[in-house]
Amino acid sequence: MSDVLVYVLHYDGAFNKNSLGAISEGAARAAEVGGACDAVVVGAGASLGDDLCRSLGRYGARRVFRAEGPEGLAQPVVDVMDRVISEHGHRYAIFGGGLLGFEIGAGLAARRRAGVTMEVTAVRAQDGELVADRPILGDTKISVSRYRGELGIIIGRINAFEVREVGGDQAEVVDLSVEYSPWSMQAEMVTRGEQRGADIDIEGADVLVAGGRGLGNAEGFQMAEQLAGAFGGNAAVAATRAVVDAGWYPYAAQIGQTGKTVSPKLYLAAGISGAIQHKVGMQSSENIVAINKDPNAPIFEFSDLGVVGDLNKILPKLTEAIRTRKAG
Repeated sequence: MSDVLVYVLHYDGAFNKNSLGAISEGAARAAEVGGACDAVVVGAGASLGDDLCRSLGRYGARRVFRAEGPEGLAQPVVDVMDRVISEHGHRYAIFGGGLLGFEIGAGLAARRRAGVTMEVTAVRAQDGELVADRPILGDTKISVSRYRGELGIIIGRINAFEVREVGGDQAEVVDLSVEYSPWSMQAEMVTRGEQRGADIDIEGADVLVAGGRGLGNAEGFQMAEQLAGAFGGNAAVAATRAVVDAGWYPYAAQIGQTGKTVSPKLYLAAGISGAIQHKVGMQSSENIVAINKDPNAPIFEFSDLGVVGDLNKILPKLTEAIRTRKAG
């Protein structure tokens, strides 16, 4: 049996985008190896109504295993998924990107003594089995994971799996009564908030000021924000994957192979080297201007205009010049 099981995170009456992407990916890949995709949801009954759970069928879920329990914590979900896999024999478990997915996937791997691959960017069917592609060595090479034993666990990067609606079919909802492990109930959710910058719309911006590691730290993005503000109108700030992984800027602003694809009228890259993974997310921009102190930075190879110099001096002067031009 080559069925796939996916954990689906929900909050405030809606399912997480990365979880829906994992359902879409799991359903598509399971079909290629003769299986089906099921989902696990955990939470208070009032927050997980029948209609909400059944809606996962639109993304390819066959069944939704629903358990009453603390939502947003890892160990209770490990208990639920361990039971479902034990009773139904799923061959693979797939998680969307995010810290909770990493924690649940690692816990499930330890519980089931299963192979696990994190930071996966693609899943493929090969010789009747699923294999996972994971970038390594600074995203310059791809490693391929194959799974022995009864279970393979695949944890995607943020935005690695595209959300796809495959039809109007409704999933079957299966309620579970789970006796949680004593250690699984030792933690409780005290408060929960939205990620900073979740409302950033970089895909619709006409002007993007994108920052990379060359900005030095999170405070360096203030210069990028001031420059975007000087442009006014439909301008926004974006970032590279290395930057968002370091916590300097929100994931909602990430551009690249595992982020968003953009095509603004002006793309101003500040302190971005121009790795191929970033290039694929912005190469269709109408005009690309790059500022980098390294004259050999790859981004200059596909920029319309390149400026070699210290961005800490250039960005403020450019901001001032744009403000003066607009004021005149």
